[in-house]
Amino acid sequence: MKVILREDVKNLGKKGDLADVAEGYGRNYLIPRGLAVPASEGKLKEAALVKEGRAKKEARAQKDAEALAAKLKDVTLTIASRVGEGGKLYGAVTSRDIARELENFLGRAVDKRKIELSEPIKTLGAYPALLRLYPGVEVQINVTVVAANA
Repeated sequence: MKVILREDVKNLGKKGDLADVAEGYGRNYLIPRGLAVPASEGKLKEAALVKEGRAKKEARAQKDAEALAAKLKDVTLTIASRVGEGGKLYGAVTSRDIARELENFLGRAVDKRKIELSEPIKTLGAYPALLRLYPGVEVQINVTVVAANA
């Protein structure tokens, strides 16, 4: 039985995909739960439009990520933090602090989960941070931690 998926189904496919499933699985599980519809010419055309729309959306997201990566290519962020004796910070500079500073720099939010540090920054100095903006689009920025004037 051929069905068109209305939602992502684990181990079967993504929304809009055409799947060939067993009669019972399609009739007794997928269709009653609204996860799929029987394949017909009209539904196939509709699924093609959904797939095309998804591809355009993904291409736009990748293009935006590449433009952002080009903008951030040789950027150095400076983060001021309170310092104790010996240049040790009170606390640490984390990806959340870097995301906040990037938001101030860019004027738009950057998800802290896309920022990768080898470890939290606990002393003054310059450190590299990797931003994974989109699958296959990465950019390395420099983060400089300086002492804040208290």
